[in-house]
Amino acid sequence: MLAALFHRFSSARKEVKRCNMQALWAKALYLGVCMSAWMVTDADEHAPKAENVRWVSLDFKTILMWTASPSDYTFTVKYSWDDGDWMASPNCIGISETECDLSIDLEPITRTFTADIQTEPESDSDYDLEELPHTYSPPFNPYKQSEISAAEFSVEVVEEGKVSLIIKDPLTSFHKYGKQLTVRDVLKNDLQYKISYYKSGNTGKKDILSNSNRAEVSGLDAGQSYCFMVAAFIPSRSKAYQQGAWSIQQCTPGQKNVLQELSLGALVGGLFVVLVILIIIITVTVLCCRRRSRPSQTYQTSSTIV
Repeated sequence: MLAALFHRFSSARKEVKRCNMQALWAKALYLGVCMSAWMVTDADEHAPKAENVRWVSLDFKTILMWTASPSDYTFTVKYSWDDGDWMASPNCIGISETECDLSIDLEPITRTFTADIQTEPESDSDYDLEELPHTYSPPFNPYKQSEISAAEFSVEVVEEGKVSLIIKDPLTSFHKYGKQLTVRDVLKNDLQYKISYYKSGNTGKKDILSNSNRAEVSGLDAGQSYCFMVAAFIPSRSKAYQQGAWSIQQCTPGQKNVLQELSLGALVGGLFVVLVILIIIITVTVLCCRRRSRPSQTYQTSSTIV
């Protein structure tokens, strides 16, 4: 009887210990979960988030830029098109800079791309990347939205009343078969040039479009100076992205008379000098005449006395 009671007491004691151990394990597990959640939350609160995300693209060199508060975190940039899979840019993995050059990644350039800027912790951290902030960029289509820089050009007088403009296409960041491509190599027949010109001294401007890099402008007034500017023009784009930057103005020489060349101040100064000279001449003439008349009067007086 005593043996049975002892056995039952020992079993109950073991059961209590087992229950206590399970409770301790449950508490430890719960504490671990809480600590993990706290660490993730703390990391999420202090991790910088990419803000003011924007695309900067000129002549198809495309850079994704953003702002973020200083920290020890890094960023990885991924991109996608047409709701496809995300691909990490090889040059923008774990970077500390707040910009990423995606020029060679966004191909073909006729597609519309979206980028994802993922904040990443320091190395040797166990944070879940999905819990850290990330920011999506606005969609971007390089072919339709990349800005075109100002073109260089020269002006040649072909004949009286006609000039020829030779336009040099801006270069891109792309290379093919060892050659650096121009914007015309990329845009092909979609590229035109807008030519704006006016007669020197006149505020009225005229605009024409040219499909090639050589354009002739006729109907100009002979002997007059004309000023020209050119800009890339892509009519297939939306209005906000159709026109590139204006070039530096260039003017043709004209045949002007002296009065056209002189400014108002120069004319006034010239008239003043002429007036002073006339006054001096008149004064000198009068004085000379007076001196000549004096001997004659003296001779006449002496003759009368005799």
